[in-house]
Amino acid sequence: MTYKSIRTLLVAASFCAIAPLAQAQLKVGIIDMNGVFTSYYKTKDAEQQLNQQRAAAKKQFDDRLDTLKKSMDEINKLNGEIEQPELSKDAKDAKVKVRDQKVAEARSLDKEISDFKGSKERALQEQFLRMRKNIIDDIMKVVNSKVSDAGYDLVLDKSGLSMGQVPVVIYSRDDMDFSKDIIAKLNADAPKTTPAPAQ
Repeated sequence: MTYKSIRTLLVAASFCAIAPLAQAQLKVGIIDMNGVFTSYYKTKDAEQQLNQQRAAAKKQFDDRLDTLKKSMDEINKLNGEIEQPELSKDAKDAKVKVRDQKVAEARSLDKEISDFKGSKERALQEQFLRMRKNIIDDIMKVVNSKVSDAGYDLVLDKSGLSMGQVPVVIYSRDDMDFSKDIIAKLNADAPKTTPAPAQ
């Protein structure tokens, strides 16, 4: 064996000795970001607020739709009256004029309903994204503080999936997961709820 071969083996051996040492010093943390997000009180408040706004928007939409249906019923009734053979020409012309006006109003209302639905959906989606971003910003501040204080070298999200829809974290010890600490910190300033009165 040549000197060069021996030296190569010694370098390789030294790397093999260092690798386990580096792994032993590496502090890894695990967090369930999805669980943290859903457990945060601000997430629940945001969902409740959005649900209330969706319900209000749906009522407004349904009211407009009900008005349109009533208008269509009136148009159909006028069409039936116009077709009556015993109706005089003047009376028929008057009903046609009223019918045409109601048709124009119905078309305008139909467009208004379509525009209303689209604008409300966009507004709610934009509000949802803003709320989500603010909530994630809150969570990341607490996570980053915990990572800094605990001296983690690497933190993995166990709720994440790879491109192949396989969990990113296949296995981790329970004591590596600090999700509960983050949830407790985030909910520390949650407003106190008033207990429901006894029945």
